Amino acid sequence: MTPRQFDAFVFDLDGTLVDTASELVAAYQRLCVEYGTGEQPYETVRKLISHGSGRLVTEATGIDQSDSRWETYRQQYLDWYEEILGTSAVPYPGTVDMVAEIADAGLTWGIVTNKFRRFAEPLMSRLEYDPGPASLVTPCDVSKAKPHPEPILLCCRELGVNPERTVYVGDHLRDIEAGNAAGCTTVAVRYGYIEDHDDPMSWGADVCLDTPSDLTAWIRKHL
Repeated sequence: MTPRQFDAFVFDLDGTLVDTASELVAAYQRLCVEYGTGEQPYETVRKLISHGSGRLVTEATGIDQSDSRWETYRQQYLDWYEEILGTSAVPYPGTVDMVAEIADAGLTWGIVTNKFRRFAEPLMSRLEYDPGPASLVTPCDVSKAKPHPEPILLCCRELGVNPERTVYVGDHLRDIEAGNAAGCTTVAVRYGYIEDHDDPMSWGADVCLDTPSDLTAWIRKHL
């Protein structure tokens, strides 16, 4: 059977296309030292990344949004992260060549992330993806972030493609929910920031892949 052909490939950012854990964990550990109980094991923190800055602040400091200090700490965390943005984050192996092959095949690619544009845009500008994404959609560009399909639908419009001929790849349940709701073919990857109790096979993705090399091989088959 001939593999299904697509017009575009769209990716989540952190934990899917780029490994940003070293920077996010470093900012978190600084928060723990300054306002919490001290540094935490790297792998423990890494698995929390997909929950976003709010959860990280709560885990690091032991306070939640009802505490008047919480937003101050969150902004401090974001500022510390911004200071080291792009200094140690790296593309997952093979993904730079992968997007070049997508372009060489006459197709297009984009990013839909829950990372604020303040961080997503400069991060991508410091990495070696060539060509860069033809669309970069962040929560700053929509009224509802993932798991709502609005960001993916916006990305498809900016790319000039039909969602039904688009692949969306992510490492979190909300990625797959958003992609499915938008009508895309969805790919869940297991190598991202996934907690021990989570099971990507249960997310409802069309495809579930274990490694970056599995992802690049799967995409190569569909060019």
